[in-house]
Formats: sequence, C-alpha cells, structure tokens
Amino acid sequence: MEHPIGELMQTAMASIKDMVDVNTVIGEPVIASGGATIIPISKVSFGYVTAGGDLSTQEKTKRAAEPVDFPFAGGSGAGVSVQPVGFLVVQDGSVRMLPATCATVADRMVELIPTVMEDVKSFFDKSTPTGMM
Repeated sequence: MEHPIGELMQTAMASIKDMVDVNTVIGEPVIASGGATIIPISKVSFGYVTAGGDLSTQEKTKRAAEPVDFPFAGGSGAGVSVQPVGFLVVQDGSVRMLPATCATVADRMVELIPTVMEDVKSFFDKSTPTGMM
C-alpha cells in the first residue's frame, strides 16, 4: 500500500501544473489597432510544502496484535505569485520592451530616448522638401 503522503504530493503538484504553464510567463500576443503586436511578459514564483505523520511508536506497539491501519495526519499547500514585468511591442520590424513599472522618472526618460529620436527624425524628413538633401 502506498503511503498517503505520496497522494498529497501528487495532488498539490498537479494543481501547480494546472496553474502555471508557458502562457503564464509569456502571454498570448494581442494585435493592436495600429498593427503592433503586444506580448505580455510576467515573472512567476511558486512555493510548495507538504508534511505528514503517522501514529506515534508507543501507540503502534500497544495495538500490534490488531490488524488496523495506523492513522495518518498530513497536509500540503502551494502558493503562486504572478507579477507583470512588461510588454514586448513588435511593430514595423522593431521590438521594444515596455516595463510594467518604472523605478524613477530618469529611467523612463532613458527608455523614451530612442522613440523621441525616431519622432524627431521623421519630423525633419517630412519637413525637408524633396531635392534639398
């Protein structure tokens, strides 16, 4: 006969497997109205614990003549934490990472520099008459 703690462990692990799959970390892509593909990225952490115990040794010796299963007490638990990290934005052949949170304003400004530079470049390209360059 298999020990009852094995069943507890199998049940808890099956539950974790159902909760956490690859789509939890890398989400389903979403197509935005502007044609950009947005892919959510998350950080997944989980913990698992199981414990159990049989009837004490003294009680076993008192009942040795009786053919009974000894009582078992046990339990298991699991916890899952899913935290959004950011989004991958794929548009016009470029890929950008947009973080879900920014630590400081300076971090956000540094992240926006490539976008601002592209906007400035496209502004000057549009305002320059053809043949001037």
